[in-house]
Parts: sequence; C-alpha cells; structure tokens
Amino acid sequence: MSGMHLAFDLSFTHTEGRWAREGSWVGRDFPDVRMFQEIAQIAERAGLDMLFFGDGSGIPDTWRGSIDAAVEWGVQWPRQDMSPYIAAMAAVTNDIGFGLTYSSTFMHPFYVARLLNSLDHVTGGRIAFNVVASTRSADAANYGFDELMGHGDRYARMREFVGVCQALWDSVEPDAIVRDRATGRFADPAKVHAIEHRGEHFAVKGPLSSVPSPQRHPVLIQAGNSPQGIATSAAFADLVFGFGGSVAGQQRHRAALDAALIDAGREPSGVGILWATQVIVGRTAEEARTRRDAVLDFWSEEAVGAYLSHNSGYDFSTVPHSFVLGELAESIAARQASQGGFVGALLAELGADHRLSRAEFFEHGWRHATGLDHTLVGSAAELADQLQENFAATGARGGYMFSSPGATPSGLVDIAELLVPELRRRGALAPRYPGATLRENLRG
Repeated sequence: MSGMHLAFDLSFTHTEGRWAREGSWVGRDFPDVRMFQEIAQIAERAGLDMLFFGDGSGIPDTWRGSIDAAVEWGVQWPRQDMSPYIAAMAAVTNDIGFGLTYSSTFMHPFYVARLLNSLDHVTGGRIAFNVVASTRSADAANYGFDELMGHGDRYARMREFVGVCQALWDSVEPDAIVRDRATGRFADPAKVHAIEHRGEHFAVKGPLSSVPSPQRHPVLIQAGNSPQGIATSAAFADLVFGFGGSVAGQQRHRAALDAALIDAGREPSGVGILWATQVIVGRTAEEARTRRDAVLDFWSEEAVGAYLSHNSGYDFSTVPHSFVLGELAESIAARQASQGGFVGALLAELGADHRLSRAEFFEHGWRHATGLDHTLVGSAAELADQLQENFAATGARGGYMFSSPGATPSGLVDIAELLVPELRRRGALAPRYPGATLRENLRG
C-alpha cells in the first residue's frame, strides 16, 4: 500500500466570506502576492505535494441572469490568473508543486503548451496542468460563445487539445540543444520537428518555440466524473481530481476509472485520485465544531443560489414549487449544463423519480454550497482516523486535496500544523519530496 499524497486546493482562498472570518489576514487583502507566498511556505514546511488552483474567468451570472448576487457576496469571485503568482511562490520555495488550470474549451493549445513549458522552467519542474472542459455560461460569454458547447463536443475538443500540447512538448527533442561554445552552434535542427496538426478543432504547425523543460510534459490532471469525463481521464491523465462524498461513490469512481484505464491500455496502479476533501480541524473536537458553526453565518439564499447556479450552469431561481428530480436533470442536460455536481449527487442519493419541493431542494443546496454536508470536522486524531480508513477503502492510490471553508489563512494553517503532522507521525503519508520534480515526487 502506498502512502497518501496531499495538496491544498487554493481555488477559493478569499471567496464565500473566507476573507472576513476570525483568523483571516488583517492588513493584507486578496490578491496580495505575499499571501500566497506565505501559504506556499507553510504548505512546504508541512511537506504537502502540491498547491492547486482551479479557475473560471466569468463572474457568476446564472442565478436570475445577473452578476449582482455574486458580486455583492463575493461568491466564486474575484479570481486572478494564477500563473504569475505561481512564479512568485516558486521563488520562495524549493520542492512543492503547483497545479494550474486552463480550459480546453476556450483556450488554444499552442499558447497553453508554451506557457506551461515556461512555468516548468521557472519552477524547476514543479508544474501540473489541470485541463478542464468548461460548463459555465459566464465563462463562455467572455470568449465569444453565445451558448455552451455540447457536453460530448467539449470532451472531444479536450482530447485533441491535450494531444496537440503533448506533440508540441515532444517537438523539440531533449538533446536538441547542444550549446557548442567553440563553434557557436546552438541546436541540432534534425531534432526539432514541426507537428503539422490539422484536426477538427485546431490547426497547429509547430514546433514549440521553447527549450524542453525539466519535466518535458507537466503532470496532467483531469477531474471529469461523467462517463465521458472518466474515459477522457483514462486517455491521458497522470492524476485525477475526484470529488469526495460517500465512500460508495468514491469506490464507483475508482472502479470506473480502473476499467477505463485498462481499456486505454494503461496500468491502473499508476494513476491516483486526489479526493477533494473539505476540512475543519481543531485542537479539540469542540473547537472544530465552533469553527464549523461560524461558517454558517455567511450564507444567504442569494449566495446559495448564485453558487449552485454558477457551478451547475443552470438558473435554479426557475425551479418550480414542486418537481421530479429526473425532469430537472433532463432540463439541465438539454441546456448543455453540468450533468454532475450538485444535481448529479442528488440523483445518486434520491433517485430520478424522487419529487422535491422547492424548499427541500434549496435545503439540500444550502448544505452543498456550504460543503458542511461532506466536511470532515474534528481533532487531528479523529480526522486522521477517518482519512486512513477512507484511503484504504478507496484503493490506496492517490490521496487528498484539502480545502477549508474557514478563514484564510487560519483554516489552512490548522491543516498544515495539526492534521498533516498527525498523518506523518502515523506513517500514513508518501515520502517527503523524494525526487527533483513534481512528477517524481508524486510517484513516491
């Protein structure tokens, strides 16, 4: 059995009230780069493998067709492009990796391949690329799309996108750069190749106009949990971002991914899943419960509605007083919105024939938005017990991507200084930075 790998999910360090709760920074405000440098140093001292940054480029506007609720309450907004922040964090750390997100639905593979190559150089081989298929209309509108691309088309485009990136990263061979000072010859042209890609979505001549980076290919992360998403993960992902929740659901995801990897001719033991896990840890269980209760004060109906609608790509303000869950899911699918997430979890829990009132629906939604229905709350010892049990039950391949609904930075500091040392003391963690690159460290 391998040890756990750990990451911090820093996608939302300042949203949903984290900037204002007790334990938040005073005198520094997002997006001060010093905040992220401090978090990076805290995480590296604890021995975490990676800092992960999800992303979205649109202000949530699905709820009531307006950005007002998201702007007023800071729901999933604001968000910066984290690539320059990663460069700054790399300058004050030595070993911890960085996961950066870009959308294959909207971005161009040449630009992304070149940027990630450069960041891999800047960080000394510590970059991972989280490639996503975008499901949010607010993002689509910023890239000139009147409506979302179809679900299947998004994943077909993702596969082509990643294939182009991989070809570009391979287009300059590792030993192409000779740097012969005596003759002035810089590189061997026989080892630099055009890729001449012409596909359904992209036409890219190549080669990549860059020196091969320390990892050559950044670690590839993918998070889809629909059948197409899992098949796409199996095609290229080095690491999968999985969604927590019930052990049974995690086991189904692991089994489906293993089957898809075998179909793709890959070894399932080589692809771990980092389970998204929200944590509130205290020095005692009582302290942790007090911190959990403080999270509840933030959420209003408008904040919940903005959060749910944005992440599903569907305006839940239109939900009737009573409805059948399966019919809502069909309506969501017809609009090419997210078929997983909140409504997907409800389907798995309640079934397609279950009838809900609007009030019941938003009660479930409130628990989902806060994350407290699937948050681990307790002392370090209690949470370590739960994580070890869960890790064994879900295949013991991968680990956990921790986030905190509490204040930033105190919620993350508590994980780094209370929970992680407890797991390390028990021998539950993978070796601390055994390699020179993120890829090598994740194999440990």
